Amino acid sequence: MQVSGAVRGRVLSVASECVPLIKTGGLADVVGALPAALAAVGWEMRVLLPAYRALRGYLDAMDEVLADPNLFGGPARVMAGQIAGLSVLLLDAPHLYDRDGGPYAGPAGDWPDNAQRFAALSWIAARLAREGVQGWQPDVLHAHDWQAGLAPAYLRYGGADSVASVMTIHNMAFQGWAPAHQLAALRLPPDQYYPAALEYYGGLSSLKAGLVTADAVTTVSPNYARELVRPEFGLGLEGVIAARAASVFGVLNGIDTEVWSPEREVMPYSAKKMQAKAAHRAALCAEFGLEVPGPLAILVSRLTDQKGIDLLESVVPDFVAAGGGLAVLGSGDPALQAAVQGLAQRFAGRVSVKIGYDEGLSHRMFAGGDAVLVPSRFEPCGLTQIYGLAYGTLPVVSAVGGLADTVIDASPAAISAKVATGIVFHPVDALAFGQALQRLIALYADKKLFARVQKNAMAQEVGWAASAARYAEIYQGLAK
Repeated sequence: MQVSGAVRGRVLSVASECVPLIKTGGLADVVGALPAALAAVGWEMRVLLPAYRALRGYLDAMDEVLADPNLFGGPARVMAGQIAGLSVLLLDAPHLYDRDGGPYAGPAGDWPDNAQRFAALSWIAARLAREGVQGWQPDVLHAHDWQAGLAPAYLRYGGADSVASVMTIHNMAFQGWAPAHQLAALRLPPDQYYPAALEYYGGLSSLKAGLVTADAVTTVSPNYARELVRPEFGLGLEGVIAARAASVFGVLNGIDTEVWSPEREVMPYSAKKMQAKAAHRAALCAEFGLEVPGPLAILVSRLTDQKGIDLLESVVPDFVAAGGGLAVLGSGDPALQAAVQGLAQRFAGRVSVKIGYDEGLSHRMFAGGDAVLVPSRFEPCGLTQIYGLAYGTLPVVSAVGGLADTVIDASPAAISAKVATGIVFHPVDALAFGQALQRLIALYADKKLFARVQKNAMAQEVGWAASAARYAEIYQGLAK
């Protein structure tokens, strides 16, 4: 490993999104937070991203460090620079990324050439890992999710033994499928097309390619790592995970406490001085048009079956009848959007919904809510419940993935031991979820106990320090 001064090693992180530059979900938060967290433990990280149309304005202030005359159908270059405190490499390939719409889809749906678009990102990542960037040579290539899954494969098949690779699964549900006839077009070796390598149920999966070629695999919580060997969580790749068990590690995500902290809100509060939380609650009720005598629950989420949103129609009526209220921010499945909007019409003044996503509003909701609902059917890590802990907005969560790793149920034993931080339910169905909400009603009615659980929640370590140390340990073990 190359070491210079206090730098223990160097990592090239490759991903499709990164806060604060481009975000569609929690992946971006993790990719954006890791560089600073790792710098604190001696690892220097640069982030490679596509130069989407929304990012092209940064290019003029950056330096060209690599050119490719024919990158999957057109010329490309890599531009390097500092953006928002991050050391960033932007892959400028207009034929692949200069488009209206989001990172993965346009007005008509998913981009039909997504396989090529993210193969290009992975190809360049492997090349940068092998060749370095103006004297900066990474010890480890860290690939995130299916969009970067081919990076470890290109590195392995290209014979770059001097650079190790890590493949992180943020969500196994998205696997980057492509038809088998694209094997050559994606610059993958035909002799590797068999079940133990690239073949995936008659096609290709960029996520599987990364899982079978990376030196180590990580997931975003220890519990999710254990779950992935089960078919309902592994989703076709459980055998791959089981075969790699010795090199699969669960590293719990943290949150950026410089961004997500009640002490940094417009009306700051802390576990020692909670008075402003009541003012946040009143402001949130006014913003959503709510009057709620019991606990005010918030839900900030993609509106999908995975997130358990379909359970709301069954549980909200009894929750409202018992005094609770609900503020929803999210978008997703049109039928589920209509369902939650129907609840708002049915229970006007107690349920209110805003379709879309607004980062500022999300902050106001965590500051003003009494509880945050996360009834997911599977949740690799989840950041929503961690925001809830930080803000004293008690998480009501299903016992899956990272939710089970981060929230301590307010059972009699946990309450007696003064360690409870929220409410955990199992199985993930309407009966258990409804019972959890009734427990929330009862907990909220005991003001002294509710305040104690809030303080427990806010005392949890939710930043990146422990996770960064674990990543550093993994990198150290792999660096060659």
